[in-house]
Amino acid sequence: MTLDAPNLKDFDQRLRDEANEPLEEIPVTEATKKTQIIAIYGKGGIGKSFTLANLSHMMAEQGKRVLLIGCDPKSDTTSLLFGGKACPTIIETSTKKKLAGEEVKIGDVCFKRGGVFAMELGGPEVGRGCGGRGIIHGFELLEKLGFHDWDFDYVLLDFLGDVVCGGFGLPIARDMAQKVILVGSNDLQSLYVANNVCSAVEYFRKLGGNVGVAGLVINKDDGTGEAQAFAEAVKIPVLASIPQDEDLRRKSANYQIVGTSKGPWGELFAGLAEAVGIAPPIRPAPLDQDGLLALFSAEQTGADFVLEPATDTDMRGKNAANKKSLEVVYDDV
Repeated sequence: MTLDAPNLKDFDQRLRDEANEPLEEIPVTEATKKTQIIAIYGKGGIGKSFTLANLSHMMAEQGKRVLLIGCDPKSDTTSLLFGGKACPTIIETSTKKKLAGEEVKIGDVCFKRGGVFAMELGGPEVGRGCGGRGIIHGFELLEKLGFHDWDFDYVLLDFLGDVVCGGFGLPIARDMAQKVILVGSNDLQSLYVANNVCSAVEYFRKLGGNVGVAGLVINKDDGTGEAQAFAEAVKIPVLASIPQDEDLRRKSANYQIVGTSKGPWGELFAGLAEAVGIAPPIRPAPLDQDGLLALFSAEQTGADFVLEPATDTDMRGKNAANKKSLEVVYDDV
């Protein structure tokens, strides 16, 4: 099927109208008195899903009731937990059930392993809707399923930190989470994302919000120290440093859980689980761009580069032509 020009224009306008609709209000109440709702943010590909799958598994081993919710449109948060198998997303299931005239049930979207309960919100297909609005729709459905009556010690929300539109900032903007945990590494791009999330937390704190940053998990730590320096600069603790290790890489690629007391990495993830539970939400001190670049050597970032302004002649190139000037030039007296 080929879209003609008028239909394509109408489709484009529908997407614009959807993006500009006001965000629905999500009621904010605690699931239970003891539940900690924690939002985890980080750059795509930095290892949030790896960290969360193993963290949640370790928490369950320690006797905690844990709900893991993937809020990344890639829907890969639970893949490691479920041995590489993709579970049906809430958005996808809701659409199919609606077309069939049926209601979504908890067993359609929530699955469990090793004491961890997990689900994926999902998102629209590329070019067919707003990912942030998909997040909001997903939480609306969770409320209908009884989210605020569920009994968990921890609810862990996996959010993509690269995206800044409405739905992805929901836990911070609406005080849905008590605290935020950042996942980063010793590279500029992941720390740029972490710093952006700190800026969002600080912005909403100034507006009366209560969400704080509990700390940073350094993943793929190669020992160069930039992530540690970042944490010190923004005044947040490092909750754990997961080394850049071939054994971890290989097991992750093979969908093997390492967050268990039965393996060599159990102690690391047990320490992370404890730190996540007791770390208080802190008001961070986000860096400006120059401060972030200063964490790295100039050879790595080009931080010593001096900006050279362009001219109108530069922009016109071969189209540049001399024009008569109205400027009055006086001869030297």
